[in-house]
Amino acid sequence: MKILVTGAAGFIGFHVTQTLLRRGDDVVGIDNLNDYYDPRLKHDRLKILEKENGFSFYKTDIADRESMETIFKDTHPDCVIHLAAQAGVRYSLENPHAYIQSNIVGHLNILEGCRHTISVKRLVYASSSSVYGGNTKQPFSVEDRVDHPVSLYAATKKSDELMSECYARLYGIQCVGLRFFTVYGPWGRPDMAYFSFTQKILNDEAIPVFNHGKMKRDFTYIDDVVQGILASMSVEIEEDVPHKIYNLGNNKAEELSDFIAVIEQSLDKAAKKDYLPMQAGDVVETYADIETSAADLNYHPSVPIKTGIPQFIKWYKEYYKASKGN
Repeated sequence: MKILVTGAAGFIGFHVTQTLLRRGDDVVGIDNLNDYYDPRLKHDRLKILEKENGFSFYKTDIADRESMETIFKDTHPDCVIHLAAQAGVRYSLENPHAYIQSNIVGHLNILEGCRHTISVKRLVYASSSSVYGGNTKQPFSVEDRVDHPVSLYAATKKSDELMSECYARLYGIQCVGLRFFTVYGPWGRPDMAYFSFTQKILNDEAIPVFNHGKMKRDFTYIDDVVQGILASMSVEIEEDVPHKIYNLGNNKAEELSDFIAVIEQSLDKAAKKDYLPMQAGDVVETYADIETSAADLNYHPSVPIKTGIPQFIKWYKEYYKASKGN
């Protein structure tokens, strides 16, 4: 199978692409390799992928309509896994236009590419747990209304879901949207809390603890997320409205203070904590109801933070030690 993966040099995209290649698929990767976070990580992920058989890569922006049209025409993929996006809740307060370009215009270009490419059988795309916004009922279910976003990032992800359902209805494109819940693990994103906490603790810097640590997140290990993504490529979809939404979370809300304690234990070093109030755009708790994902995707996350965090820290120390040696 030939699979087009956008955001292939990103955190989740890298792991998905590597898994697909190692099982024998051909992968066409797309990434703009921007500097939202340290581009060195993206280039180093890409170097690993380029050693695998069956991988080809286009450095381009999904918001570039002409470039995306050319790639679809030249590659004729069987499936599209669309993971490229402008990520980050807090950054959306600083640079809102980046989110419209990447998450709205870019998503439209992907939908149009699928619409006009007869070989494409399915689109799997990244949504986010942020679409649940101000909802207070826990855990979050895909049956819940998601009408009250608290960040522009969340609003763009909800827009992606609506656009995808529209194209599914109008053109019969099979679409699966995946609401990710705080994904972490090796080769992760430096803007995520677990990554920056590790960095700051090792550098004897204080870590910012928002809402005084009274926040909960459904931390989900990358290997579990990859399993859910791959399963969504073949899940059965109804013909009348070929659009499905699934939660990919760990089905357990961990308090931020407990999460920090696991990092401290793994590093064998106490953190200096700077307790701060809630930030604009944040929510107090995320917690995924994965009943539908378990039934349809055979999705059963198996990695708790006490296992996943040490795996991340092991990678972190090895990667940055190697980087210093170059």
